[in-house]
Amino acid sequence: MQTIRSFVAIPLSSALQRSCGQLIERLAEAMPGAKWLPAENLHLTLKFLGDVDNRIIPDICQLIREVCSQTPAFTLQLRGVGGFPDLPRARVIWARPIQGQQELEPLVEQLERRLADLGFRPEGRSYRAHLTLGRMPNGRRPSEQLLAALEREAGRDFGTMRVEEVQLIASYLDRFGANYSVMDRVAL
Repeated sequence: MQTIRSFVAIPLSSALQRSCGQLIERLAEAMPGAKWLPAENLHLTLKFLGDVDNRIIPDICQLIREVCSQTPAFTLQLRGVGGFPDLPRARVIWARPIQGQQELEPLVEQLERRLADLGFRPEGRSYRAHLTLGRMPNGRRPSEQLLAALEREAGRDFGTMRVEEVQLIASYLDRFGANYSVMDRVAL
C-alpha cells in the first residue's frame, strides 16, 4: 500500500492566479518570514483528504464525478482579504469568494457526505470558502506592516472566473514546500 497526500479543489484561472500573485508579492515584502504560496499553487480547497491509500483513488474519482454531474458550472468572484481567526491573530491570510458561495456550499456538503461513506472523517465545522494566500510561522503574529497592507487591500477585487471543473490533487512535500500533481479533472 502506498499513500498519497490528497485534496479536492477548484483550480484558479490564470488571470486570478496573476492577480493574487501580485498581492502576495506585496504582502511578502511586509512580512518576509511568512509562508506565502506561489501563484501557480493557488487553488480553492473543497476537501482536504490527507494521506489516502492509493488503491481507493479510483473510488474517490468516481465519487467526485457523481457529485459534479449534479453541479452546473458557476461564476466565482474573489474580493477582499482577511485572516483566520482574525487579522491581529491571523495564522492564515486569505482572499474571500463573494460570488459563488451559494454553489460552493452544496457542492462541499455533497462531497463531505459521500466521502464519509468511504471512511473520510467529515469536517467538524461549517465550510468557510477561502483562498489561502499565506500562513504565519508558528507562534508569530502578523507584523504591523502586514496588518497595514491587509487593511489597504481589504476591498481588493481579484476578479472573476467560470468554475467548470474540480480536481483531485496529490501533494508532495519537500524542503522547498508543496508540489502538486493533478490526478483527475472532473467537469461540472
